[in-house]
Parts: sequence; C-alpha cells; structure tokens
Amino acid sequence: MSRARRIGVLGGTFDPIHIGHLRGALEVAEALALDELRLIPSARPPHRDTPQVSARQRLDMVALAARGVAPLQVDDRELRRDRPSYSIDTLESLRAELAADDRLFLLLGWDAFCGLPGWHRWEELLEHCHIIVLQRPDADSEPPETLRDLLAARSVGDPGAIDQVSGQIAFVWQTPLAVSATQIRRTLGEGRSVRFLVPDAVLDYIQAHDLYRAPH
Repeated sequence: MSRARRIGVLGGTFDPIHIGHLRGALEVAEALALDELRLIPSARPPHRDTPQVSARQRLDMVALAARGVAPLQVDDRELRRDRPSYSIDTLESLRAELAADDRLFLLLGWDAFCGLPGWHRWEELLEHCHIIVLQRPDADSEPPETLRDLLAARSVGDPGAIDQVSGQIAFVWQTPLAVSATQIRRTLGEGRSVRFLVPDAVLDYIQAHDLYRAPH
C-alpha cells in the first residue's frame, strides 16, 4: 500500500515571484515534510486588481524560479479556466486527481486568512484541505469573530503531526523578508535594479520582455 502524499498549495498573482515567496515556500515544505508544493499562479484573481503583466508571463516566471528546486512544482490549472480563480475550485480539481488519503495543505498569509469570510464558498475549504497560516512577527491583528470560533474548533499545535486527510488549521512561523512584489514593480518602474530580490532567471526574463518598465 502506497504512503499518503503530503501536497502543499501556494496560490498568488506572483507579479513577479520573488525570494520572499520562494524562501517561505521552502521553509513550509520542510516544516510539513511535503512531497510537493504546488505554486499556482492565479489568472484572474477575484480579490485583487488585474496584474500588470499577462498570466502567461507570470506563469513563465514562476516556472523559471522553481526549476530544479525540489519539492516546488508549477501548476497552471487556474490559467486553463475561463472564470475567476476561486480557491475552492482549485482545491476541488486537485482533490479529484489525488488518492483518497493524500493530504492537501492550503498555505495562506495572515492577511489572506483574516479575509477568508469574504471568499467564495470559504466554509467548504476545510472539507478538501488543511489550512496552514504563514505567521510573521508583524502579524499582530486579531482575526474576525467568525474565524475565532473556527480556530478554537480546528487548530492544532504541531503542523508536522497533522495526520488527517483534511479539516485542521495550523500556524507555521516565517522568517520575515522585507521584500514585496509591489516594491519590486515600483523599483523596476523607476529604472533601478532588483537583483537578488528575484532569482536571476526571473530577472533575465523581466529584462528580456521589458516588463514593469514605466511608460515612456
């Protein structure tokens, strides 16, 4: 009988993907002993402005960043859908491809977790996965009351010990890296270098395709 796999899911606009995304992803993969961590760029994010560059270009950059870095995998399923990138749809389609006892872990930053009650069919997420909240030292806000009840019922102290198929919430401490996609886009728009904030292959792609430059 094959061992149940442990698969992480990290979605985002990745506009562009940077070292903060990648370092955080690797830390979580180690903490949870993940077999795979799927990086899933959103084509049409329902809660954000339309990204500056195309979904295909953002996917290309994620693929370049993850190349050769186990256990990171790139997943393009949200680009193959012609509707907004709802997490519940992504989890349902992933779950349909996995063995019944495989574990899915949805990775969310603190701000995204606090905003869950505004998500499409958010109450159903835990039917398909566990939620791993990426906790940073600067996350000192209180979650809304709806989530406090959920946390009281579903939280576990040790994310590495989660052994059910779905339904639990755990926190993973993140090394804070003061880098953001907003800062990177602004820096590039000002014509300055973002070397060492993004992988070299991503920087080469940005330069080759003249992305994020201020209009002339």
